[in-house]
Amino acid sequence: MHGTEDVLRQRYSYGTDPSQYAELFLPAERRYAGVAVVIHGGYWRSRYGAELGEPLAKDLAAHGIAAWNLEYRRSGNGGGWPQTFEDIAAGIDSLALASGEHGLDLSRVVALGHSAGGQLAVWAAGRDKLPPGTPGAPDTGYVRLTAVVSQAGLLDLREATMLNLSRGAVVNFLGESPETFPDRYRLADPRRQLPLQIPVYVLHSEADEDVPISQSRNYAAGSRSAAEEFPTAVPAQFVPVPGDHFALIDVSTQAYKASRALVEKSLKALA
Repeated sequence: MHGTEDVLRQRYSYGTDPSQYAELFLPAERRYAGVAVVIHGGYWRSRYGAELGEPLAKDLAAHGIAAWNLEYRRSGNGGGWPQTFEDIAAGIDSLALASGEHGLDLSRVVALGHSAGGQLAVWAAGRDKLPPGTPGAPDTGYVRLTAVVSQAGLLDLREATMLNLSRGAVVNFLGESPETFPDRYRLADPRRQLPLQIPVYVLHSEADEDVPISQSRNYAAGSRSAAEEFPTAVPAQFVPVPGDHFALIDVSTQAYKASRALVEKSLKALA
């Protein structure tokens, strides 16, 4: 394993807004095929940015994984509906900008998302279910996710709205209540995309006081129920881990190391 001093770091823009960029963290010696897309959280608010995902991207690269730390417009700096969803889709698809230059294998792309980033990561895994013309709907050149590792993701937006999590963060993000904009919630909510046909691991810290553990537990249960009717569906796996909400993005903790192990499991080890 190489240290972070051996990691190449390069920025790519996928739009004209200052928040429309991603940074590639590339190890000098790759030990895994594919790419890990890191999507930070912060309840979709503009005061939280890609600096939250940077330690994770550096750690993944230090373990031989190409990491794509994705920034996007958030509530308060031009994000919300539909801009954030358009950015996540475009930011993942913009991996094609780096693939030719660095020989990235886009046949295996795993998203690692924390909190609100977990919602966006799991949502991106269901882009193929979106109606044509809606925010994030794929075109012929889109980059398909092959697995997702959600860290305390907000995976049921209706429940999160009812619980008024983070002082109305979901309503602030999507513009209004589910009753006012039912189509937005239907298109944005990972719970409404079930079942999926790729592995989704939903980790949640047992002492999380910021996002209720029911968000992950209930998503996994709903995934299992939905998969019973579809032979090609892959039930999500619920993985409880120790610590609080932020233990999942502290690279020294057991909770984070469990996340990294699932990313590694989802990527192909090079011979």
